[in-house]
Amino acid sequence: MGTVRTVQRGGSRFYVHPERPEIKVPGVTSVVGMLPKPFLMYWAAKMTAELAVDSLPFVAQMAERDRQGAIDYLKGAARRYTRIRAEIGSQAHDLFERMIRGEAVGRVHPDLEPYRRNFAEFLAAVNPELVGAEDVAWSDTHEYAGSFDAMLRVWLDDKNRPMPDRSGTPVLLIADWKTSKDIHAEVALQMAAYAYADRIIRPDGSSTPMPEFDGAAVLHITPDGWAFKPVCIEREIYEFFLSLRRVFTWDHDVSKTVIGRAIAQSSGRLVTGTQRRAR
Repeated sequence: MGTVRTVQRGGSRFYVHPERPEIKVPGVTSVVGMLPKPFLMYWAAKMTAELAVDSLPFVAQMAERDRQGAIDYLKGAARRYTRIRAEIGSQAHDLFERMIRGEAVGRVHPDLEPYRRNFAEFLAAVNPELVGAEDVAWSDTHEYAGSFDAMLRVWLDDKNRPMPDRSGTPVLLIADWKTSKDIHAEVALQMAAYAYADRIIRPDGSSTPMPEFDGAAVLHITPDGWAFKPVCIEREIYEFFLSLRRVFTWDHDVSKTVIGRAIAQSSGRLVTGTQRRAR
């Protein structure tokens, strides 16, 4: 059995079946990406405007030499910011996985040190048991897949507060690390999709049924602090995700087939006799 590969198509990520490479299913984040995000338009405009105002002399000099270059520089403000944040997020996720697996982590890059410190605080305060990490959730029934951060067992008291001495009630949680500025409600759709998938495909290619989770939680961790928050993954939430899965099929497949080739059309612009004589 092989590991699960991913490919990019049409701006979306697809997971390749480890045994039947002709089968490719969309990733959970690409499906959730079907949600409308009108705020992104205003955010991108704000990023461009702030860059222009903060670097007016530089942009003016660039525009004198290369107008299109200046336009591209401003236009790429949001994309560059997103790329930088994604790189930091990926490095932080790698750090978290090594730490929760018990690896001794020495000095890290100064940009990552606040994340290392705050994740260490989380581990001390909650003391979770790692059940699995960075596995692929695969749904044969609804044809999607996605890599989730961790399965954790934590111990809670009668008020659902973590017991780091593990003296409370053990619960199995599907967990996600978020290093973004804010947590958005769509994380519930993402985590419900993982929890209700049919099976787990591990890095060595082996497959096991998805366990039944007691709940879900997201660790929101930033340079300023951390918070471990419960996330609702009731069946109703999963049904909303499945609706987006259908929208994904419409957007990537069906929508490209519904308008056929013209069965009648104009033969060209009419040329009058007067126009012909004037030639």
